[in-house]
Amino acid sequence: MKKYGYKNGIITGLLIFATGCFLFIPAANTQQYIFFLVALFIIACGLTILETAANPYATALGDPEKGTQRLNFAQSFNGLAAAMAPVIGAKIILTKGYSDDQLKLMTDSARKLALAAEASSVKLPYFVLGSILVLVAILFALTHLPKIQNTEGHIASKNIFHAFKHKHLSWGVAAQFFYVGAQVCVFSLFILYATKSAGITEVKASWYLGACGISFLIGRFVGTALMQFFKSPNLLALYATINVFLCIIAIFAHGMITVYTIIAICFFMSIMFPTIFSLGIKGLKGDTEFGSSLIIMSIVGGAILPRFFGMISDATNNIQMGYYVPLVCFIIIAIFGLSGHKPKIKPEDMQPSGVL
Repeated sequence: MKKYGYKNGIITGLLIFATGCFLFIPAANTQQYIFFLVALFIIACGLTILETAANPYATALGDPEKGTQRLNFAQSFNGLAAAMAPVIGAKIILTKGYSDDQLKLMTDSARKLALAAEASSVKLPYFVLGSILVLVAILFALTHLPKIQNTEGHIASKNIFHAFKHKHLSWGVAAQFFYVGAQVCVFSLFILYATKSAGITEVKASWYLGACGISFLIGRFVGTALMQFFKSPNLLALYATINVFLCIIAIFAHGMITVYTIIAICFFMSIMFPTIFSLGIKGLKGDTEFGSSLIIMSIVGGAILPRFFGMISDATNNIQMGYYVPLVCFIIIAIFGLSGHKPKIKPEDMQPSGVL
């Protein structure tokens, strides 16, 4: 992005994302688990490049004081996908499978056909998704977008270590690490949690997971509107504090109240990712590219913290106890909203003022 700009970064991310989607077709044909993992890895690479480029670009286009609100609005549409994906996935991908006992009773040829049919369920949705991504990339290539780099005051940083001189960026990286960890714990383990805490079926839980996505979507739009009246750091701290108390209910309550509690947590999680991101890169100027990259890299929290969720759940034989992990995450996010977001870089380390 330092060399070719944000627009090319966005297009590159979209095309790599699309490539990973298309690889699900040969992966389904081979039925090799490692092939699916490679496809998912490529998708993740495309997503990280896309977010590293698109997020700061959306933040920089317009009034700097409204950058957080602008990014929240742009990412509000993530919630639409979060609401639709569980329902679509349950209908298209989660087809009726065969148990191990049923597979053992089949002939070799019948078993191969049955497994091939199950694997093929991912072909159509990922082909459609990949095609849409290619179309969006073409539209971006044909659209004129303003260049915000190499403008007055935007002097590109020479190395990533200079970015760490911004203390609020370091806080932003930490806050995003814990936020994404909490989000993955909540969404990815919801069906298992709901079946245990409320005693409902997996199919019914998948519908409530869709409700979580709708709650997340509504929360983004409501949060974006509230930022007209409240400062984004204060709103972030408030939402995180509310989620701390909701996590306590998720740990100790029983029955359907636990499901409704998680839906509420999704509502108050909604503004966290874009708000943390925009506050973390605010005022970085020439360090913006490196700062953006660092905050996106911190989503590795989503790969690490759910393991602790699972370890606590297994050790206590109670999945509800795992919500101590998101509880701690939201405490850290609240601290970031209250004080960690404030720039503390020394005047002599600051870049000249400018567009970013």
